[in-house]
Amino acid sequence: MYVVIMGGGRIGRYIARDMSEKGQEVTVIERLAGRCEALVSETDVLVIEGDACDVRYLEQAHVDRADVFVATTHEDDDNLVACQLAKIEFGVTRAISRVNTPKNVEIFDALGIEPVSSTRLISELLEHEFSVGELIHLTSLKGGSVSLVEIRIPTGPAAPPPRSLEELELPHQAVIVAIFRGDETVIPKGDTLIEPGDEVVALTAADLEPRLTAVLLGKR
Repeated sequence: MYVVIMGGGRIGRYIARDMSEKGQEVTVIERLAGRCEALVSETDVLVIEGDACDVRYLEQAHVDRADVFVATTHEDDDNLVACQLAKIEFGVTRAISRVNTPKNVEIFDALGIEPVSSTRLISELLEHEFSVGELIHLTSLKGGSVSLVEIRIPTGPAAPPPRSLEELELPHQAVIVAIFRGDETVIPKGDTLIEPGDEVVALTAADLEPRLTAVLLGKR
């Protein structure tokens, strides 16, 4: 996979190092010379000193063959422009952007850019933690329309009986992706049992979270 990153600050530098260590090809475009020097000394990635909002530097980075373009600066306007250039001018199919102002998330999402807002994620985590109870909201995808959630199956008198995934009437747009059982991690199949005390991780449409919770907890 080839990844082009806009911004060589703390976040961009971490992503570049992590992806490079995993064997991916990475190029970073950074405006500040000092950051470029730090990146060159700390990583094995290609570093281009320049503005990713300028087509010339995107061409130097060969964004036209990138699998993913990632914008990590603290300026939402710059991130938006660079992602749009990558998608429209160079045909990048996937653009991911840091979004610093939560109200801008919808704008990025509407333009086909995957927004990542730490402020919004923390707010959603707190909101779901206290309003839903048995369900813990881990993160949101696609502008909040899809959720990754964890549901803890109770023990004791309130616990539902062990049931296989085949027995559960799960919502059509919900998938169980993992079960944590003590120190064991279970990748589920149709005959996998969900037992009291399990921590069930699921991917679901956001509006189906209450229904998914009810099914897993054995409630009507």
